Formats: sequence, structure tokens, C-alpha cells
Amino acid sequence: MKILASGDLHGDRGLAKKLAERAKKENVDLVILTGDIVESDENPQGIIGPFVKLGKKVVIIPGNHETFATTDFLAEVYGATNLHGYSIRYKDIGFFGAGGANIGLFQLSEEELFKVLQDGYKHLKGVKKKIMVTHVHPSDSTMEKFSTFIPGSKGIRKAIDTFKPDILLCSHVHEAEGLEEKIGKTRVINVGKQGKIINL
Repeated sequence: MKILASGDLHGDRGLAKKLAERAKKENVDLVILTGDIVESDENPQGIIGPFVKLGKKVVIIPGNHETFATTDFLAEVYGATNLHGYSIRYKDIGFFGAGGANIGLFQLSEEELFKVLQDGYKHLKGVKKKIMVTHVHPSDSTMEKFSTFIPGSKGIRKAIDTFKPDILLCSHVHEAEGLEEKIGKTRVINVGKQGKIINL
């Protein structure tokens, strides 16, 4: 299975179109957008549409620049899946996620972030691989060191330690775009706005 994961588009319709074309060229099975899809909850048009137009399945979560309602709206209009507090299975791979962050329009406490991930995870028994999708990065990570004012999430770190996903896809810290690290056995990837192709 091949996915294209990207985050922090911040309403850049030109970038969304380029990413959609890349998804088609690479023949990905799934597109995952890890939040901050729009800028300050404004004008969501032209961000999800290019992927859907090219026949790609899209999974999204909210970041700290869009509300839960906007994310639900985008999911409904474009037939995408909002993974916040939810899980999906694709073949023998399970995906679960939590949007929001500790700053911005859609804030969650550390306890809430962990609970949302727990709610999604509990439906993934029997899958061969587990992919966790969040907007914010975990605490006590290398990514956290790239910003002096955007702390990592203790709730997400707890979820890594508890659920031991194979991969965590996140974004949020623009300066850490493309960075990969290991926390325990979990491969943590800041997919960034330019996106990452990941073979599962």
C-alpha cells in the first residue's frame, strides 16, 4: 500500500493541486492530510477537491487553524474521512487519529488528545500495521526542539508509549518538515506541506 501524507497547506490551492497530481503520478492508494488544511478557518475551497477529482481517497484531521466543524464540512462535501477520534481499515492496515493542538482554534487538553486516540485505536484489533495520525508532534521528541514556542504533546507521547503504532504521521512544526525519528519502535514522520510518499 502506498500513501501520500501532507500537512500545513494553510489554504494553498496551488500546492493542493500539485500534491493531487503527485498522488496520481505515484498511484497512491490513500491521501492523508494532517491538519492546518486551511488558514484561520477561512475559504476551504480548492483544497480537497483536486484529490477527489483525480479519484483519490482522502483522510483528514483538523489542525490548529480549522475547527472541528470545518473539518466535518470538508469531509461531508468531498466524501473524505475525518479521522479525528475515529479509525479506518484499509486491507490489513489500521489508521487512527486525533486532530487539534495545544494552541489555535481547536484546542484539546493532553488528556483529551490521548482519549481521542484511544477511542480510535480500540477498533483496530487484528490489523498487521497501525498508523497514528495527528497534527501536533509528541513531547520529548527531536521535532520539539525545532521550535521554542510550540510544545510537543504529552498526550500524543503517552499514546505512542501505550499503543505502539508502527508509524506516527504529523506536521505542525514547519521547521521540522521532513524530519523522521524513532520513539521506541514507532517511526515518527513530520510530513510537512511538500508531503511524503510512504510505502506500507
